[in-house]
Amino acid sequence: MQVTPEGIALPAVLASRGTRFGALLIDLVIMGVAMGVTSLVLLLAAAGLNTATGGRIDNPDAELKSALEFVIILWIAAMFLFRYGYFLFFELGPRGATPGKRMTGIRIAARDGGRLSAEMVLARNLLRDIELFMPIGLVFSAGETDGVTWLAAMGWFMIFALFPFFNKDRLRAGDLIAGTWVVEAPRRRLEAVLSTTATARAGTSAATGAAYRFGDAELSVYGEYELQTLERVLRENRREALVSVHEAICRKIGWNPGAGDERAFLEAYYTQLRARLEAGMRMGKRKADKFT
Repeated sequence: MQVTPEGIALPAVLASRGTRFGALLIDLVIMGVAMGVTSLVLLLAAAGLNTATGGRIDNPDAELKSALEFVIILWIAAMFLFRYGYFLFFELGPRGATPGKRMTGIRIAARDGGRLSAEMVLARNLLRDIELFMPIGLVFSAGETDGVTWLAAMGWFMIFALFPFFNKDRLRAGDLIAGTWVVEAPRRRLEAVLSTTATARAGTSAATGAAYRFGDAELSVYGEYELQTLERVLRENRREALVSVHEAICRKIGWNPGAGDERAFLEAYYTQLRARLEAGMRMGKRKADKFT
């Protein structure tokens, strides 16, 4: 179960270990291709400089030497950014997922149900260097020349590779440190509309006759993520959840929550919030969540 900032317990479907491994492989392939293409482009640039200066790469003058050093610095910087920036760039985005995770339908999320912070993403990705890149680099560098180092590196790698198999939440070490986990990603597009009563769609309560009309300022506080959460609460129709969410929304928009007409209020708010978000999407504007 995942608890949202509004205090509602919602089921979170954890991503399988196989899906996580597949996503990592896709990301590593993308990184490898990008690094290879960048290296090739810079190599061709160095070759072009050599040709332009009469093929003096073995004995370059000061100008050619400076140009080649600049190309080498660019290559080092690019490799550094691919290694450390790839995961950070995508996981800090609104979807919280790299291309590999998006293709496999998963994303990272905060285990406390709150917003995924930059500190969490940074922590889990710094640990990836210790979990993956450093031991693999040591394995390949040791090779057959140093069996003891190779075995030590393989042991190091296997400890972290098998870590998700020894905890029920399938956490890698980076997740444990950062307070994150990997879950199946909620679909971001607005799909089938929740079936509501005609009076709810009109913003009127069938029980009390109260008319619920929300202004733009009251609807603008929430986005697609909260809409999906509200839809899930309405579908499950648990009394305690309806009351809790009703109170949370009323506090957020400055209404007096009252009591006894929670579902009519939430259905009206859901319908009007959905209409507002869909209108924004038609204009090319999306509000992913309340933090956007």
